[in-house]
Parts: sequence; structure tokens; C-alpha cells
Amino acid sequence: MSLFAPPAMDAQERMVEAILFAAAEPVTIAELASRMPHGCDPAEALTHLRRRYEGRGVALLRIGDSYAFRTAPDLSHLMQRDVVETRKLSRAAIETLAIVAYHQPVTRAEIEEIRGVAVSRGTVDQLLELEWIRLGRRRMTPGRPVTFVVTEQFLDHFGLESARDLPGLKELREAGLLDNRPPPGGNAAEPDEDESPSGQSELFED
Repeated sequence: MSLFAPPAMDAQERMVEAILFAAAEPVTIAELASRMPHGCDPAEALTHLRRRYEGRGVALLRIGDSYAFRTAPDLSHLMQRDVVETRKLSRAAIETLAIVAYHQPVTRAEIEEIRGVAVSRGTVDQLLELEWIRLGRRRMTPGRPVTFVVTEQFLDHFGLESARDLPGLKELREAGLLDNRPPPGGNAAEPDEDESPSGQSELFED
């Protein structure tokens, strides 16, 4: 039996709250445990803390395997002036990002097969630079091609807990993020100016 009992749960909640409030990036349970006194249960403290913030202007959200305080989703419109994204994505980058998000892990060849056109190195580099996609595991196939997956930064930017929370095709079309072009495999798409860095789109701009 330990001579030192862990702090009371309300004290553990305050510790978790303080750590998350001061953190620049989402924090994992393991990271919380490493900062808190021995015997603490950050997972339970997070559960209590999430309930305490329900209905408030700030919400405690799970982002992948991490947690962070974020503006309540229904109040995000109030912050639009403060979080303008100055970098715009080309149509090619938007399509590539969507394919990675919905088909991950996916190789470059598979992205090109779905899009119907070649994927330029600049398009992939832009998404890697934004830290919205990252390299995944190599496929155990000839040539062992590398795969791409979305990152926690991508999930955080769009307010998603995991890739399973991505909207369906119907929601994307209703939001104007997809058009009614034939899917790849029908009429082959022709490369256009969007494949070059000069082609810009307003989509995915806050």
C-alpha cells in the first residue's frame, strides 16, 4: 500500500485543465500522466473535465489520441476574424487531400488512379508542408511504395476527433466542396491549370 495517496480527483482535474490550457498543441494521456504526480488518473480526470465544460463557450475536445481546449463548434463563427487562413489550396491539392483523408493509407499511384491525372510533387509537398498529411507505412508490395495518411493537425484544423468523423459525399456536395463531375474511371479528367501552383481555390479557407 502506498504511503502517499494520489491527489483528490478535483485536484487532478485542475492539473489537467492547467496543462491543457497552457499547451500549444493537443496533449496525449501519456503526456499528462508524465507531468502529474504518481498515482493520478488523467483519463478519469479528462472524463470529468469534459462533462464540466459541456455547454460552455470552450469545449474539451479529443483530437486523434490527444486532447485540447477549443472554441465550442457552434460559436466558431465568432472567431472567424481571428483565424483567417492566408494560404489557399489549389484544386489539385484539395482533391489529393480528400483522397488521402477518405482512402488512407493510400499511395501516390492510388491517388493518381482515383483522380485520373498525375499528382505533381509540388501538390504533395504543399500538403506535407502544411502538416495535413504525413508519410505512413510502406506497402508490402513490389517496390514497397510509401503511403500517405492525414495528421492530427488536419483533424484539429477541421474540428474532427478522427477520420471517421469526415462528412459523407452528400454533405460535401451540399456544402459546395464537391461538384457533380463523373467519378474517375468514367470520362478521364484532363490536367488543368489547377495542377500548377498558380491555380488557386477558395475551398478549405477559413
